[in-house]
Amino acid sequence: MRAESSRAERAQIVHRSLRVTLAAAAGFYTFLYGLDEPLLALYSLFAPIALGLLSSVPGSGRQRAAVMLKALPVGLVLVTLGTVLAVETWAAVLGMLVVGFVLAYAAVAGPRPAGVAPGLQLFYILACFPPYAPDTLGLRLAGLTTGVLLLALCEVFLLPQPPGETYRHSLARAVATAGDVLAGRTVLTPEALRAEGARLRLSNVPPAERPAGPRRADRALSQAGTAARRLLEQLAHLTETGQLRDLLRAADRTDSPARWLLPRVAGRCGECAEGLRTGRAVPGPRGLDEAIGAFQDMRVRQTADPAADEVPVPVLRRQAGLLAAAESVRVLEISVRVALDGRRTPPIEPRELFWYTEASAPRLWLRRLVGNMTPRSVQFHNAVRIALALGAARLVAGALDLTHGFWVLLAVLTLSRTTVGETWTAIRAAVAGNLVGAVAAGALLITVGQRTDTDAVLLAPGMLIAFALGPLLGIAWAQGLFTLVVATAFAQIAPASWQLAEARIVDVVTGSAIGLLCGLLAWPAGARREVRRTMAGLLRACGPLIEGTATTLTAVPPGSAPPAQTLPALHRLRLAESAYAQFRSEPAPEGSSGADWHALLIAAHQILLGAQWLPRFDLPGRALPPDAAEWARADARTVAGRTYRLAELCVEGDRGGSAVAGEESAAGGGASAMAGEESPAGGGASAGSPAPERPGLSRPPPPLPLPTLVDLDSWLTSLTRQLSRAEADLRTEPRARSGRPMSFRRPAGP
Repeated sequence: MRAESSRAERAQIVHRSLRVTLAAAAGFYTFLYGLDEPLLALYSLFAPIALGLLSSVPGSGRQRAAVMLKALPVGLVLVTLGTVLAVETWAAVLGMLVVGFVLAYAAVAGPRPAGVAPGLQLFYILACFPPYAPDTLGLRLAGLTTGVLLLALCEVFLLPQPPGETYRHSLARAVATAGDVLAGRTVLTPEALRAEGARLRLSNVPPAERPAGPRRADRALSQAGTAARRLLEQLAHLTETGQLRDLLRAADRTDSPARWLLPRVAGRCGECAEGLRTGRAVPGPRGLDEAIGAFQDMRVRQTADPAADEVPVPVLRRQAGLLAAAESVRVLEISVRVALDGRRTPPIEPRELFWYTEASAPRLWLRRLVGNMTPRSVQFHNAVRIALALGAARLVAGALDLTHGFWVLLAVLTLSRTTVGETWTAIRAAVAGNLVGAVAAGALLITVGQRTDTDAVLLAPGMLIAFALGPLLGIAWAQGLFTLVVATAFAQIAPASWQLAEARIVDVVTGSAIGLLCGLLAWPAGARREVRRTMAGLLRACGPLIEGTATTLTAVPPGSAPPAQTLPALHRLRLAESAYAQFRSEPAPEGSSGADWHALLIAAHQILLGAQWLPRFDLPGRALPPDAAEWARADARTVAGRTYRLAELCVEGDRGGSAVAGEESAAGGGASAMAGEESPAGGGASAGSPAPERPGLSRPPPPLPLPTLVDLDSWLTSLTRQLSRAEADLRTEPRARSGRPMSFRRPAGP
């Protein structure tokens, strides 16, 4: 499978090289030799390189062409702005700071804006350097437009990238699988169920198909995917414990509520899958709400009937598992309907979870933009870093009057990474490649001299080879071959000598030094520290939700305590997910964290959902016995204490300190993680003794077989297991040594 994927990636690189070369060469040769317009030729040459090579626009050929055409008006504005601000160095620098930040920050809008942003940066960079010639603006815009249009045509008609499977259809397949398992039509192992859910992870989805934008439909589709993954994980757990088998058999007469709800949940999965395949919205969200409410009423009547036999706690636990799965399907159902409809809806409960369904499009965009405008956002970090680096590079290039100074900014743009270690690795390879390329380019210019016909013959095959071999062989080859391409192109536009290659290497070294300096000064560790800080903040926000949920369920009289507010934790969750996504994209530095951050995100999701649906569906009709209420609150404090302790472990790791095994947090009274608990992978007990049924909870199971207590206990027990695995992982991970100098040795791997 990996070999096939590698062959497909190589083919895509070669096809892209053909498209970019044809588009760039067609405009360049036509304008330079047909119309004798070197400025038109220059912009028509760099436009396909900027959007086709420097940018990473995702999607099929038609999708990429559409993105490029939408980006064209923005590019025209940037060229105009750069042409006007080239009058003074200080004006160009200020413009570069603003443009650099805005385009880099556009990554918060999704993969397509993020992919096209580097190419748009280059459009401003090209135009903001002397000579100050506003009278040439028309020629610049015409060349840019021609280059972009030629590239868009090539994307559609020349070896176009075929479309991949949409996220909607992948989601439909996963939901249909869950429905078949719930209906008993399919029997899958826990591993197969988890593998089906893992296919929905955004890291396993092509960037063009990821529902990552701020629009209502994207948010709903992303939420539906999360609900489907959670449902498959719940089914895997029910399969492991044998509860799913018992639910399907429904042999016990006390399990009649489960026999009533199970087919309705399975049927709703089938309806959602069909809606995702056809694109037609599923029915309104009230159906499963009413079914879950009726299910809970049946459970309460069953346990309250004095004439009936006492319902065994295992039956109630099995029903609690079904109730949790039904809530996941309810969220899935609503999300799918909103994703397919896309319009504003009346308020949907819980409103904190579905707030976006009633928000206007401008508010959704504003929420996404403002929500990441914080020092805790890695998107904000990246935008500030690249803006400062580009602004400094433009200042240095202008102050020193460097020849072809835009190469300084191009070096910053192409070599900057999110960590200083990655930047240093890229710079070393790039400088080495440019040295070799500069020597070869100088020899070529000395040999060829002013024979532009030879340069014209060499340019097209040189671009084809450089654009294909560079991505295949690495950054050193890419920089060296690109130096040759630049030399042959500029030698045709204006008389050039071997000093052109010298200027190229000086500019690249200058840009590399500026990029490395900014990388050292602005968040040099990338997301490594931020993922710890955001996870700590997320855990601190989740602790009150656990205690608040128990307080709501045990309040006297019932309903007198409002549910805990989940909005702060939801915001923290988004920041943590963003930091984790970047953390996974960065190579692991020496002595890096081996913590299972994804397990913490899963636990946070479960805390948020439990805090929303337990008060909604499990609020008792009459007050719980005082001893039972105190039991519930004590266990909630224990689990909340574990989240506070985990938050402290995250912060200690950020400071480079070491945690003391067995130390308990003053915020909670739970016991520490113990040997023999389940492994971080969650696949079972580790070597030695099996994991305890209720790890870290010293109190006995619920004293009374009441649905509210059993459901709350099932939630707390599941949370404790997940948090125990994460805590054991954090306590045993390698710790960074404080005061240790930054290592620039190449990382061993991601």
